[in-house]
Amino acid sequence: MDSDARDLWDALPDGVVVADGSGVILLVNATARRMLGDQAAPGARLADALTLQDQDAGDWFAQVRPYDGIGTRSGVPEQSWLLPDGTEVLVTTRLERSGPNVPVERVALVLRSGRGRARLDRERSDLVATVAHELRSPLTGVKGFVTTLLSKWERLNDDQKKLMLRTVATDSERLSRLITELLDVARIDTGRLPLYPREMDAMATIERVVASVRASTSRSITIVAPGGTAAVFADPDKLVQVLTNLVDNAVRHGEGPVTVTVDDGPLGTRFTVDDQGSGIPEALRARVFTKFWKHGTRGGSGLGMYIVNGLVRVHGGELRIQDAPGGGARIVVDWPAADRRN
Repeated sequence: MDSDARDLWDALPDGVVVADGSGVILLVNATARRMLGDQAAPGARLADALTLQDQDAGDWFAQVRPYDGIGTRSGVPEQSWLLPDGTEVLVTTRLERSGPNVPVERVALVLRSGRGRARLDRERSDLVATVAHELRSPLTGVKGFVTTLLSKWERLNDDQKKLMLRTVATDSERLSRLITELLDVARIDTGRLPLYPREMDAMATIERVVASVRASTSRSITIVAPGGTAAVFADPDKLVQVLTNLVDNAVRHGEGPVTVTVDDGPLGTRFTVDDQGSGIPEALRARVFTKFWKHGTRGGSGLGMYIVNGLVRVHGGELRIQDAPGGGARIVVDWPAADRRN
């Protein structure tokens, strides 16, 4: 092999080992040499060079038996193996034959560090722990009050019973919202979010959303609509979900009055929600759209803006965070007036 070809193999981030039909190594790139040691070299026996073991100290060559087995076997899917120092590597094996039921002519292995999978496992564990924590909080309240009602029903007066039942209802609604959010996240991630969009004027939707949020706050919420219309191509339910989340966030996390501006935009209609809070630092704005991101001490699951961004983008729109003129946060949503879905 010339030096140029060797340099290309050595540039690969994964280890590569290739052996001929007799079990003699033909090629070992630099990454594989770092993993396996100096004994892995061209001319060495594959059985001697692959110092990989499973969790039960079984040897890779003896366990996989690459040159034996049924005559139609073409490879071994990715498996976890351990290097002599205990480091995990993920090994994929390809067995080359000129036809079925003929001897293996070449064995090619790819060795990949297991750190990436370990990191993914940790992220999944963190996700499970976060979801469990979010679910446990309201569930603990429901369980506690129901247990009290069942064990002390005769000793509680009607007002006490109503208070406990109202708390159970509130916590149950919170659980329902969280489960709905988790389902939305899964559907957005997998591209399976059901959409039923149509052309519509969203002004009635905006007015209904603002009226709903106003009912639960003393803060001033103003709608400014210079054009008087809001032509959008949207799933009405998803548009309500987006606008409700944005206005509710401005009320909960901001200070002073909230302004919702509806005007023409480059894609069709631009929705702008301004508050007068502390705003969101520019360095943190990209994190707002990640799962379970929270800023400040106010409550919430940390999924709202991730879902909002996903809903806007699945409609072909754009969302960004800016500074509001009053010093708080400004959320700008450019929503298309026509179908821009991919």
